[in-house]
Amino acid sequence: MNTPWRLWLLAARPKTLPAAIAPVVVGSAVAWGEDRFNQTAMAACLFFALIMQIAANLANDYFDWRRGIDANASERLGPKRFCQSGLIAPSDMRRAVALTVALAALPLLFLISRGGWPIVLLGMAAIAATLTYSGGPYPLASHALGEAAAFVFFGLVAVGGSAFLIGGHYHGLAFTAALPPGLLIAALMVVNNFRDMASDMQVGKRTLAVRLGRDKSILLYRGLLIASYLVPLAMARQRGPFLCLPLLALPLAWRLGRRIAVWQGQRINDLLAATAQFTLTHSLLFAAGIVLS
Repeated sequence: MNTPWRLWLLAARPKTLPAAIAPVVVGSAVAWGEDRFNQTAMAACLFFALIMQIAANLANDYFDWRRGIDANASERLGPKRFCQSGLIAPSDMRRAVALTVALAALPLLFLISRGGWPIVLLGMAAIAATLTYSGGPYPLASHALGEAAAFVFFGLVAVGGSAFLIGGHYHGLAFTAALPPGLLIAALMVVNNFRDMASDMQVGKRTLAVRLGRDKSILLYRGLLIASYLVPLAMARQRGPFLCLPLLALPLAWRLGRRIAVWQGQRINDLLAATAQFTLTHSLLFAAGIVLS
């Protein structure tokens, strides 16, 4: 691979990475105070989440090229498509996907040694979801399942798995706490598919945004933002007012909800990055509330 490292950095789509950190932060907060709290496991969970997000971004570029979805790349509003544009050879991109998945095996092996066979199953499922989001015989994104997959794997699996691995056992709080980051990362996927709706329609990629249309996609995005606040507020009734800390980021959510209806063209890329940053901000405040409650 003779591709300049700067191109690989762009292909990894670093603006999406804060969203990968968010569920591990919340899972760590759930595990905080446990006698078996393990900082090494927390670092391994973070590393695995980041590497798998990068692998998903690289795989999306490769599989969209392979399926001809990027044939009209000049009309797409998203980040540069490196395979289609010829900046990165498809064979190099394919090897990069394999390398990142192999790299993810390093923290995964440690996590398996700590969590046992359930982590084998979860790790394999996470890798499969990464590769089948855009690839395979039944690409999830092309069948309106991208948002649901994001909710499950970046919410329920990532938060619950992190809490279990870092704290040593699983309890009900992990499931409830998994809902807000899962909802927000699903919202991130809504923006991603909302941005590409016109070009996806031309090539027959039936994302959820394509099926819902513009107005319903906007309502879905706003609904997910609102729902991410309903869970902490409901938890605050039982665990105390610190769970209301995410309200400090409510002005950010309000601006995001307005911008999706008025921003167009390349500005949707800024909305995508802002949604990822908001997801991390909300999750940090939510995690702080869990620890303090």
